Amino acid sequence: MTTLLRTSILVSVLLLFSSSPSFSQKKDHLYTQIDSLIKVSNPKFNGVLLISKKGKTVYAKALGSADFDKKIPLTINSQFEIMSNSKQITAVLILKEVEKGRIDLQAPIKKYLPHLTQTWADSVTVHQLLNHTHGIIDLQKPLLFKPGTDFKYGDLSFSLLGQIVAFSTQKKYPEVAADLFKKLNMKNTYCYSKDKTTQLVSGYINDKNVFTKNDKSGITSETVSANGIISTVTDLAIWNNNLHKGKILKPATYQLMLRYTIKAQHNLFGKEKEGYGYGLRIVDQGNPKYMGHSGLGDGFSSVNLYFPKSDVSLIVLENQMNTNSELFYQTEIKIKGLLLKSDLLNKK
Repeated sequence: MTTLLRTSILVSVLLLFSSSPSFSQKKDHLYTQIDSLIKVSNPKFNGVLLISKKGKTVYAKALGSADFDKKIPLTINSQFEIMSNSKQITAVLILKEVEKGRIDLQAPIKKYLPHLTQTWADSVTVHQLLNHTHGIIDLQKPLLFKPGTDFKYGDLSFSLLGQIVAFSTQKKYPEVAADLFKKLNMKNTYCYSKDKTTQLVSGYINDKNVFTKNDKSGITSETVSANGIISTVTDLAIWNNNLHKGKILKPATYQLMLRYTIKAQHNLFGKEKEGYGYGLRIVDQGNPKYMGHSGLGDGFSSVNLYFPKSDVSLIVLENQMNTNSELFYQTEIKIKGLLLKSDLLNKK
């Protein structure tokens, strides 16, 4: 009787927990919702996504093809061009030089790029390159606005920042970036070059869910610091876990990335203008606060978001981009919406 009684109690307890909505089913429900969403999404989802909490992966999914012609499926470790998500990496490399006393954020860029002959090189600062308030639209044209007074997003400023990294370190930008990736154990992350594309998935242009391979990369040796990093969802999770937890930059230096003096609108982050720091957009007016960036080009799309209060990362990499700009990041926006409504973004 005693054994039967104990067994009965144990079964009752297990049933109680398994039927309790506060146990794990709410989180499982989120993952089921995401599974359902990406299977029927329009535009069609073709990519890899990962959610981590407290440094551990809680959800990961690969759906679609790395190469449609060769019928190669995507995997969790598939390598993608992350495009403008490269910018936060360049910002970190600049800030590491700041910590060493080699770069002054408020100094004119002429100090680090002495070859520039343009008059604005004596007034535009490193800080203004980092947050797109420089006004440079073309090296051979006048500034679009007085530096520091407005925002104009683009790759040119981060191409110049890559040159500043090289000037400060006396090394080539890809070498400096590779040293950091090695230190962080990001084994599948590197700078794009034509002889390093064997593991890179193919990028596609999506026109009404008809995928056409993009065979020509827009990444050059000059733009690699703006759009040229190759990575995986697992490596970007490692990046977030190190960057946002004080393992790369000193706390005060890290805060410089988040301290913004300008706001800008981006559909992934909402209809309102949000803060733009150094290679990161900062959403801090609502709850929960989060930060991150997006990337688009060459038939690739990337999203990397971090929610500091709950220590959650959402990383989505797709090897497709839509011909209709109104459809950019549409699935990612919906995934973010599901996450914002979930219980995963609590402190526990």
